[in-house]
Amino acid sequence: MSAAEVSNDPLAAKGETAPEEGDGNDPHFEPVHKLDTQVEVKTHEEDEEVTFKLRAKLFRFDKDAAEWKERGTGDVRFLAHKTTGKVRLVMRRDKTLKVCANHYITSDMKLAPNLGSDRAWVYNVAADIAEGEVTSELLAIRFANSENANNFKKSFEEAQEKNSSAKGGAIKEQDAPPATGGTTETTETEKKEEEKKETAESTETKTEEKKE
Repeated sequence: MSAAEVSNDPLAAKGETAPEEGDGNDPHFEPVHKLDTQVEVKTHEEDEEVTFKLRAKLFRFDKDAAEWKERGTGDVRFLAHKTTGKVRLVMRRDKTLKVCANHYITSDMKLAPNLGSDRAWVYNVAADIAEGEVTSELLAIRFANSENANNFKKSFEEAQEKNSSAKGGAIKEQDAPPATGGTTETTETEKKEEEKKETAESTETKTEEKKE
């Protein structure tokens, strides 16, 4: 049986072979592509453990536009290095898993209520590396309720204490954590959709802030 005949055989397409007349022995075909091959994707979080995890929505202040823009919605996590004990904050967007926050939690950071809201905090970051390069950001993080916001604040302050006494010396304001991998690349179409969403979210945020 030729290769062309195998490819046109409806049974072969299902991984089966047609019975042959004669001695009853079925021919054996090796698959061209083996499906058990797995590609290992490194996230650069392999040497860390999760010490805190909560769902939240993150915003960054756009200085040029003078307005808040959404960075993403997903789980905000605190990751502690198993050897050094250093703790960083990492947040990925739902579905795409694109990093929207990645920075150490340093002692100079101060969580301030967002316009009196009891479920949101605003703070400055000197060295965030979510976009692939180190940038200084003004971030706002909002939770579903005040209880979650307070739990975040408590764990945030505990992480600050740990980083002050981390192995190798206290983490400084300008120190940036390692880049986090395993993200999904954003296409031009996705970027346009994100920009539209940021604009709509900015309007929604302003409306909510007025209500609060």
